[in-house]
Amino acid sequence: MAEVKDRKRVSVLNPASPWFQWIVFLLLLGVLGAGWMGYLDPVRVWLDAPEVTLDIEGVSLSPYRVLKVALILVAFIWVAAILNTLISRYVGKLPVLTASNRTLVTKVLQILVYILIFFMAMNVLGVDLTAFTVFSGAVGIGIGFGFQKVASNFVSGLIMLFEKSVKLDDLIEFEDVAGFVRKTGGRYTMVETFDGKEVMIPNEDFITGRVTNWTHSNLKGRVDIAIGVAYGSDYEKARDCILAAAHEHPLCSKDPEPQCYLLNFGDSSVDFVLYFWVDDIRTGRYKPKSDVMFAITHKFREAGITIPFPQRDVHMKSEPGEAKANEAKE
Repeated sequence: MAEVKDRKRVSVLNPASPWFQWIVFLLLLGVLGAGWMGYLDPVRVWLDAPEVTLDIEGVSLSPYRVLKVALILVAFIWVAAILNTLISRYVGKLPVLTASNRTLVTKVLQILVYILIFFMAMNVLGVDLTAFTVFSGAVGIGIGFGFQKVASNFVSGLIMLFEKSVKLDDLIEFEDVAGFVRKTGGRYTMVETFDGKEVMIPNEDFITGRVTNWTHSNLKGRVDIAIGVAYGSDYEKARDCILAAAHEHPLCSKDPEPQCYLLNFGDSSVDFVLYFWVDDIRTGRYKPKSDVMFAITHKFREAGITIPFPQRDVHMKSEPGEAKANEAKE
């Protein structure tokens, strides 16, 4: 029982625990309320005394002012976090919006909340915002150069959400990465590959690069199989065997139907190609392709059709003088 109580105590005192966060929030709210009602005036006078105040280039810094600024900023940041959590929960439950639109609305509202909280905090602290005009211009230029990539990725993420070019659970291929989109953030898009890796791709790459989205407008996907048949075989029977193997597969789509074409007469074989579609490409391409290829080999074996492999005859030729020298040695 003692171990259970200790575990509960540790969970409550954990900073990540909701109970701990609410306790700190209520204490902070109580301190702000007591200060606003005047109960903390003796403490304010003691912390704001000239003896403990520092003058730095015309700016007076006292423990009271530093503590006041810190408490107000923490309180407003806490309120912003709570509002953003509520916005995410409320917008995430709206059935009239798609997943990408919910993400876009959530991000826009969260940005507006942070902007509003910033101006409210500056107003409560008594900061004259007109003094930031020149300073903010210089800082803005520096931040623009320093965070150019961050801003580009953020804007690219908004463009992706507006255009709906890449959505959650889409199957994409980008350079050497192939997998499903699991998260679209303000800076990156997380893609879960087929072997379980989670790859973070910057949003800018989706705008400037060439991305293959297998599920952008529909879930259908085509599978191509090249087959070689030995010369002298019954080509029409070979074509029928190939089409039958595709038709018998449960994942093969009936619309459009599989198609088989004779491409060319190669050096070692007569080359066919099979095209068939799957209704949901998210179920995979390699397994249907493998199953159909196994079925083709079985049907070819039953029909007596051979799949050839390249063969080469090598003839060694020697000069007449070398032949006489070899005979003399023997």
